[in-house]
Amino acid sequence: MPDNRFFENKGPFSLKQISEICDAELGDLSKAEVMIKDLGTFTSAGEGEICFFYDKKQKEKAPEIKATACITTSELLPFIPEGVIKLVSVNPKLSFLKLNMAMYAEKKPVPEIKPTAVISRSAVIGENCFIGDNVVLEDDVKIGSNCILEAGCVISRGCVIGDNCRIGVNAHVSHCLMGNDCYIYSGARIGWDGFGFMFVEGRHQKIPQLGRVIIGNDVEIGANTCIDRGALDDTVIGDGCRIDNLVQVAHNIKLGRGCILVSQTGIAGSCTFGDYVVCGGQSGFADHLNIGSGAQIAAQSGVMRDIEPRAVMMGTPAVPFKDFMRQSAFLIKAGKAKASSSKE
Repeated sequence: MPDNRFFENKGPFSLKQISEICDAELGDLSKAEVMIKDLGTFTSAGEGEICFFYDKKQKEKAPEIKATACITTSELLPFIPEGVIKLVSVNPKLSFLKLNMAMYAEKKPVPEIKPTAVISRSAVIGENCFIGDNVVLEDDVKIGSNCILEAGCVISRGCVIGDNCRIGVNAHVSHCLMGNDCYIYSGARIGWDGFGFMFVEGRHQKIPQLGRVIIGNDVEIGANTCIDRGALDDTVIGDGCRIDNLVQVAHNIKLGRGCILVSQTGIAGSCTFGDYVVCGGQSGFADHLNIGSGAQIAAQSGVMRDIEPRAVMMGTPAVPFKDFMRQSAFLIKAGKAKASSSKE
């Protein structure tokens, strides 16, 4: 159960309200006015709480449910104990998301500009914004309406932030044009120099980075992630992308719509990703690669060549998933054969 010191509970809700929120069918309509104060896991939820049960692999544990109510599938309904009020959903995971968002809607600060904020006279701020302590808005910055800029974040000269955006504590945004509904988490660094050098007369000469970072709508960029601006072309993050914490996106990268980059992914310069590419944690990409739409890259893979659309890749160097499994099976078999021969 969430700790109410940190999360504001909007409940209680009646089961009738919950069935409407979750698009779930309440089997016993006489229970429609039963009040639910909170939600929890099927192992932790108790009296006055609701849980979700949708994993067929866990059906033997269903008798452990002690919650007042449970949202489940029609297939798992028979496993829910007597005495637990049952609601049936086609997609309990989605029902959980909907109820979670309704019961624990994110608390937003009251719009205001803190007196310690440092704001250029040429900066433009939209309506209903919260500008926190020690925020810095440099010359010609434009902030849309309904934005939240948390303590200590810096928006450098000329940047444009769209409507309904949130910039986390101590994040720094530079050389950036950002769309609407974006969330830049604490400590992120957007728009700093790409890692570009040329070896000239015995030393590494820095190449000026003259591009920008263009961020689409509905993008989330995790804590302490770095996205470099382009060298000449722009670095582009497409609509709906989800970038985890501690990710490195180098200069001139182009991400299509809906890409997912899991923590510690590193992408070298000038790669182009299609739409809905998924990169597992600690995956790495050489420069100037083309990654097709729908490709999936397993965790800790090293990608050194172009990837076809919808390919599933794994290993270093990354190969198709089935090939990786064959390689692994061969190595295991060879290792066992060698161990047997050495014993003889």
